[in-house]
Amino acid sequence: MRLNTFTDYSLRTLIYLAIQNASPLVTRREIAAAHGISDNHLMKVVNFLSRNGYIETTRGKGGGMRLARVPEKINIGKLVYDCEADIPLVGCLKCKNRANNSYCKLVGVCVLKDFLSEAHQAMYETLEQYTLADIIVKKAALQRRLGLKVS
Repeated sequence: MRLNTFTDYSLRTLIYLAIQNASPLVTRREIAAAHGISDNHLMKVVNFLSRNGYIETTRGKGGGMRLARVPEKINIGKLVYDCEADIPLVGCLKCKNRANNSYCKLVGVCVLKDFLSEAHQAMYETLEQYTLADIIVKKAALQRRLGLKVS
């Protein structure tokens, strides 16, 4: 199983916001520079995180973003599910019967999708045990890695 880039960038954004100390608001550009990723790619991520209540954003001069909740209240399993819910692990998981499935001729007789669904669910159950606070336990090391002032 592999998380998509959108989920990866969502996690990186929340980590950055959770460990930053410089100011109450952070810009996309700051996060992009710290992680060495495209500011344009973060635009969609920030919009998603804002719409789903993970972050608060302020537009205009002096604007930026911050966490909408404390890190202890941001569940990693929920975030990953929110980011990945519409993306099936394999194509056959979208379809319930062979008649509606152009992806695979084995739908309806193959049990592999059952095993994959079980594994996928186990991943979410594991991730639901953790919060953003659990990820940032090595805050000073994370700050150094991202070029932030260590608090």
